[in-house]
Amino acid sequence: MHTSFSVRTRSRTTFVNITREVELAVGELGVEDGAVLVYCPHTTGAITINESADPDVVRDIDSKLARLVPHSDGYRHAEGNSDAHVKSSLVGCSETVLVAGGSLVLGTWQGIFFCEFDGPRTRTVMVGALASA
Repeated sequence: MHTSFSVRTRSRTTFVNITREVELAVGELGVEDGAVLVYCPHTTGAITINESADPDVVRDIDSKLARLVPHSDGYRHAEGNSDAHVKSSLVGCSETVLVAGGSLVLGTWQGIFFCEFDGPRTRTVMVGALASA
């Protein structure tokens, strides 16, 4: 059982906090105790969990990824977005999140982010119940 929602990005690279949307999906799915998979079905996007209290954290991650994997670096892929594919592979397309009492089990400062590496676009994020009681 799964559900999905859209994320609209406004720049080529950005991190969008989707924690609230995932919480709503957990409620929609009726998951009380278990886990959900948060999944990005796009080859130039990703999902990560990191600090959501200080926006400089995701800015630092984005900046470091840009230095590690520059936009232009002699890639062979003709579309011109190879850096986005590499970044997506490094970050990953999904996260598993525990659910207890109908709520996401996240650390005090943690949030769930959709990572855009080839925007702006409208993207889909899927949330699937892994277990429920």
